[in-house]
Amino acid sequence: MWLRLAILSLTLAWIAPGQARLTVEQLLSFVRSSLSLKHEDRKLADYLKKVTLRERLDARVVETLQGEGIGPRTVEALRLLSEASKDQPVPVPPKPKPTPAPIPPPSAKDQKRIIEEVREYALNYTKRLPDFICTQVTRRYIDPTGLEFWQRQDVITTKLSFFEQKENYQVILVNSRPVTTDYQKLGGAISAGEFGTMMKEVFDPESDARFTWLRWATLRGRRHHVYQYRVPQNRSKWRIRYQDTMDLVPAYGGLIYVDAESNTVSRLRLEADDIPATFPIQQASVEMDYDLVPIGEQPFMLPLKHTMRMREGKLLVKNEVEFRLYRKFGAEATITFDTPEPLPEDKLEEKPPQQEKQP
Repeated sequence: MWLRLAILSLTLAWIAPGQARLTVEQLLSFVRSSLSLKHEDRKLADYLKKVTLRERLDARVVETLQGEGIGPRTVEALRLLSEASKDQPVPVPPKPKPTPAPIPPPSAKDQKRIIEEVREYALNYTKRLPDFICTQVTRRYIDPTGLEFWQRQDVITTKLSFFEQKENYQVILVNSRPVTTDYQKLGGAISAGEFGTMMKEVFDPESDARFTWLRWATLRGRRHHVYQYRVPQNRSKWRIRYQDTMDLVPAYGGLIYVDAESNTVSRLRLEADDIPATFPIQQASVEMDYDLVPIGEQPFMLPLKHTMRMREGKLLVKNEVEFRLYRKFGAEATITFDTPEPLPEDKLEEKPPQQEKQP
C-alpha cells in the first residue's frame, strides 16, 4: 500500500497546477502509466481536470484509451479535454526511429569458407568430446485431432553415457517411478543418435548437401549465420521406421545455425521431403539445439534440446528431449536422476540480428 501511494505521488507530480501545458504525447504517456499502476479512476480524473493541452486531442484517441481500460470518469475528463483543445494545432507526428541498416551477408567466398570449416567441425565432432554422463529427459506428447492440442503421455528420465565415442541409454524413471527397461523397448516414438550423427550426415560429402546462406539471427545472445540446405533421397541416410514393420529413407532439408565467432553448430533442423503417400508417417521433422556446457574445466558444445515431430493421418506425435546435468564420466562421477523442470523458452528463442557495438 505504501509503495503504491509513493508511486502515485511521483507519477502525478509533474502535472501539478501551474506547470506548462502538456502535449498529447505527454498526456498519453501519463494516462497509460497510471493505468498500468492501477490508479483510482476518480483520482486520475480529478488530476486531468487540472490539465490543459497545447495540442488538439482527437476524440478517436479517447476511444482508444477507453478500449485499453480507463475508467468512466477518466473517459469523461478526456472528452472535456478534447472539446477544450479543439482550436489547438494538430499534434506533430513523432519522428520515426531510425531503422538500422541491414547487416550485409558474408561474401560468397566467406560463405564457402564457413561451410568448409563447419564441415570439418561436424565430421570430427564426436572425436573431440570427452567421456561424460548426463540426464536425458524425454517428454512425449500426442494430439489425435491434428490441431496441436497436445496431451502429455509420459516423462522418461534416462541416464545417457557417452564413452569412447559411443552413446548408451539406461532408463531410470518413467513418470517419476523407478523402472528397469531397455530404451529401445519403451514403445511409442523414440529417437537416438542425436549427439553427432545428424550433424555428421548432413555435412558428409557423400550426402551431397547444397547450402545457401539465408539470413542473420541471434540465438542465446550470439550472432549466427543461418543456412538452408537439402539432401537428395539417393544420398540420404536418415531412416524413419514405422512399428518395426516399415522403413523409409527420405530426402530432407532444413536449416543450420552457425555461430559467427566460432563456426560451430548451435541448431540443426531436418524435415523429410517427398514422403510417398503409401507410407503411414506423412510428416517428420527433428531439431537439435546445442550450447556450451562445462565438463571439468573446459566448455564443450553439447546437445541442449532435441525435438521430434511426426504425423500419421490426423495423429500428431511430439517428443521434447532435454539434456541436463552433464558430468565427466568416471568411477567417481555421481548424478542425481530427479527430473528437472523444462528449459525456459528464452533459451531456445531466435531473435533478430543485432548490430555490432562500435568501439
